[in-house]
Amino acid sequence: MLLAIDCGNTNTVFSIWDGEKFLCTLRTATDQRRTADQYYVWLSTLLNHHKIHMDINAVIISSTVPRVVFNLRVLSDRYFGCRPLVVGKPECALPVGMRVDAGTTVGPDRLVNTVAGYDRYGGDLIIVDFGTATTFDVADHDGAYIGGAIAPGVNLSLRALHEAAAALPHVDVTKPPHVIGTNTIDCMQSGVFWGYVGLVNGICEQIKAEFGRPMKVISTGGLAPLFQQGHALFDAFEDDLTMHGLTVIYDYNKDK
Repeated sequence: MLLAIDCGNTNTVFSIWDGEKFLCTLRTATDQRRTADQYYVWLSTLLNHHKIHMDINAVIISSTVPRVVFNLRVLSDRYFGCRPLVVGKPECALPVGMRVDAGTTVGPDRLVNTVAGYDRYGGDLIIVDFGTATTFDVADHDGAYIGGAIAPGVNLSLRALHEAAAALPHVDVTKPPHVIGTNTIDCMQSGVFWGYVGLVNGICEQIKAEFGRPMKVISTGGLAPLFQQGHALFDAFEDDLTMHGLTVIYDYNKDK
């Protein structure tokens, strides 16, 4: 049984994979102060609630927050008796390499998404991930990561708008009933929602023009379903793309 861990800037996701399907997926706030013992108590309590026997014998980690990796390694060693695979480390090989500028460090989550996208859809892909940042990752015809773009995340933009303008309230991200807002909240929601529709569409069109071949656009991340509503921005939505990529990478290294 595999424990796949995706640690992002905002949330850390734990998924239990039995070799055929995910038994459950759990989320907690990312906190570099959380110890291995705290992780175990939280995880074991929730797995018991879901009536899942915690017979974990393998762990793979993708983390954009380096400081949390140590305690996740301790969790793996102390409670599951195994050495975890950590994406981005030399001992964790990828099915296909990356072609970027020498010396460039690519976020592990972006590499994992590329592996997952290629496994499910083949090459010539744009993967749009709505996380703390909104990232655009490009997979070449052979699945190699070749670069992309990074924009501020939707919630990050809303928070900046609220904090920088004293008269503007904090609002939830949603699709407004009309583009032309008739009150402050509708105006803000319209600007953010339709602004990001334009941002995603514009960047994807520019990538396609530069790439020079037809491409599929796949969306993932917490806010991706919001932007699926009645818009032809994406060819598909994947809610478990990163977790699927972790299982593909684990299988690749296990086979090696």
